[in-house]
Amino acid sequence: MVAKSNSVVTVLRAEIIDGTIPAGTRLKEEAIATRFGVSRVPIREALLQLESEGFINTEKYKGATVSARSQQDVVELMQVRRGLEVLAATLAAEARGGDQAEHLRAVVARGRQAGEDRAVDQLPPLIMEFHEVVARASGNAELARMLDELLRRISWGFELEIEDRIDTSWADHAAIATAILGGSPVQAGYLMGEHILKDERIYHCQAAPSA
Repeated sequence: MVAKSNSVVTVLRAEIIDGTIPAGTRLKEEAIATRFGVSRVPIREALLQLESEGFINTEKYKGATVSARSQQDVVELMQVRRGLEVLAATLAAEARGGDQAEHLRAVVARGRQAGEDRAVDQLPPLIMEFHEVVARASGNAELARMLDELLRRISWGFELEIEDRIDTSWADHAAIATAILGGSPVQAGYLMGEHILKDERIYHCQAAPSA
């Protein structure tokens, strides 16, 4: 039952994030159950999970609808993200990457190659993987879980435009990895904080109304 619920959550979450299911859409248990070929029990569990993550709202007599995401919501999530990412990088550096060290090196190498090839479409998933690896390298499972959920929620309201900053973006990630693998917690935390601040500034520019 849990596996069925998780599968439904994964699909619905992805469709909300990419806009396939837009804000305001009513999610009917019966229709979703028919679509996935399951009973309504795992559907209810899936909707509760999505509500806890902020993707949907549930009202009495109205059921579940996809939430609307405001600019302020994204700003607040990114501020929280900055603090958690800095902590993750700091802890990861204290452990020199721990059991994620080789994975971190591999991600950096793949990202560097994608940048050299100007393979813009390959970078977003590599960037996500990089931050997931750093979170796991922190050795704090709860921190990694919180960041995983937070990054999903931010990706719903913010698609980073990296085509014009391929080189600088991956240079930031490589520098953070070097500090982590070299066992420099202060440097790793500082570089991660500056990197996330750049993302926040880019979001403000993208969200600002054009003149």
